[in-house]
Amino acid sequence: MKIAVFGSAFNPPSLGHKSVIERLHHFDKVLLVPSISHAWGKTMLSYEARVEMVSVFVDELNMTNVELSTLEKEIYIPDQSVTTFSLLNKLQELNQGADITFIIGPDNLLQFGKFYKFDEIVKRWSVMACPETLPVRSTDIRTAIQNGESISHLTTKGVQNYISTHRLYE
Repeated sequence: MKIAVFGSAFNPPSLGHKSVIERLHHFDKVLLVPSISHAWGKTMLSYEARVEMVSVFVDELNMTNVELSTLEKEIYIPDQSVTTFSLLNKLQELNQGADITFIIGPDNLLQFGKFYKFDEIVKRWSVMACPETLPVRSTDIRTAIQNGESISHLTTKGVQNYISTHRLYE
């Protein structure tokens, strides 16, 4: 079993995220893992809202190997961030014998040396840098909303509807 782990704030899911995920079709399973507590203190919408958006996003991707993972919630200790190392370690425990690849964006690749136990991560698991082929960031979506602009070209229809219905990022 080949498992790709794509962790992100998903604040919100964007077409940039989609452009990465679509290139992971050769994995048996692609887990989208919204971060419950950002390691570097990034401000995000509630975990529950981001999980709901990722759920909508996964349905729209229509890729049978892609699924939402809420494993970070299961291993979260209040007032502590969930590290990539602890996430991958738990996934390996749950999927013994699986070949796990951590998918990382180019922004995080430049910061990878700051990841907790980064040297242990590269010894135990594969790390694949996978830049977006469509340069759309979650920040672009939040900025467009704050400026009263359309986000239809930045995210999927379902995520757009979810944001609109819940009046997020206004």
